[in-house]
Amino acid sequence: MASLTIRNLVKTYDKTEVLHGISLSVKDGEFVVFVGPSGCGKSTTLRLIAGLEETTSGEIEIAGRTVNNLEPKDRNIAMVFQNYAIYPHMTVRKNIGFGLRTSKLSKTERISRLEEVASILDMTELLGRKPSQLSGGQRQRVAIGRAMVRDPAVFLFDEPLSNLDAQLRTQMRLEIKKLHQRVGNTIVFVTHDQVEAMTLADRIVIMKDGHIQQVGTPSEVYHQPANTFVAQFIGAPSMNMIPGTVAGGMVRVGSELKIGLGLALEEGRSVTLGVRPDDLHPGGAASLVEGKVTVREPLGPETLIYVETEQGEVIAKADGKSPPEVGEHVKLNAEPDSIHVFDGETGTSLA
Repeated sequence: MASLTIRNLVKTYDKTEVLHGISLSVKDGEFVVFVGPSGCGKSTTLRLIAGLEETTSGEIEIAGRTVNNLEPKDRNIAMVFQNYAIYPHMTVRKNIGFGLRTSKLSKTERISRLEEVASILDMTELLGRKPSQLSGGQRQRVAIGRAMVRDPAVFLFDEPLSNLDAQLRTQMRLEIKKLHQRVGNTIVFVTHDQVEAMTLADRIVIMKDGHIQQVGTPSEVYHQPANTFVAQFIGAPSMNMIPGTVAGGMVRVGSELKIGLGLALEEGRSVTLGVRPDDLHPGGAASLVEGKVTVREPLGPETLIYVETEQGEVIAKADGKSPPEVGEHVKLNAEPDSIHVFDGETGTSLA
């Protein structure tokens, strides 16, 4: 196991800069997930850590050693790709053992290490099979096993679950989580799926356009988003964004409603109120916003309702047994402590 540090990392292709001096420290044994939309730079960062790309500037340090000028094989890392990259003509045993081809272990030690990894991954009975005889999840475990057998300092996962169906992804998420709890290696995991990020990570790194927007625990990025991008990217459905203006020490929404949020903001300042659908409900005499229900999404115990308001479409959560009808006019309320306040121009949190 080992810590990982990147300092002022910059990557440029021709004249286009795709990473803009990002820095991050990953603790020994920590599970860190990079998440963000396509093109944000998360996979590029992973490839730089792995040595598959050359850095333009900045430093990458693994276990206290600068590795910028080292080949991938000398960085003591193992990478699991979106494509399993396992050999179809080899058995599971040979595929996993392939990771030891350059090790200095004796034959007995190699067999012992391979069997230990197979046991951890619950694949002992599959060692004699070939990939064509395995399910998608089993093939992914073979790829993980080939990485594990080397006992690397850092595991790098590049969207390893994106080729699996929904049920299998959920199962493999759980298996990877259990695996980390059992072996405790440092893991850097890249995904575009915020559910994967929330369920797997000790800390989440949220990226956009080659910049890190926020680093924090799943609870921190969900409950204390640094800006509107993070607030809307993390959480499904996305956080509602409602424009407002500071007036008389309060925030005015629309032409009438004023909300006291306990913030000292200058008069006339443009702000954006953020409210998660879980915290926005129909009912009550007063309302944060109101409008007509346009769509309902029944989810069993609750129903998501899409409401067209003067401030734009918002999503709220209603009771599953007796939700408002489509076309019905509803008033939507939220507790003041569940409302986030962002700068209307920069999107930065003002809390």
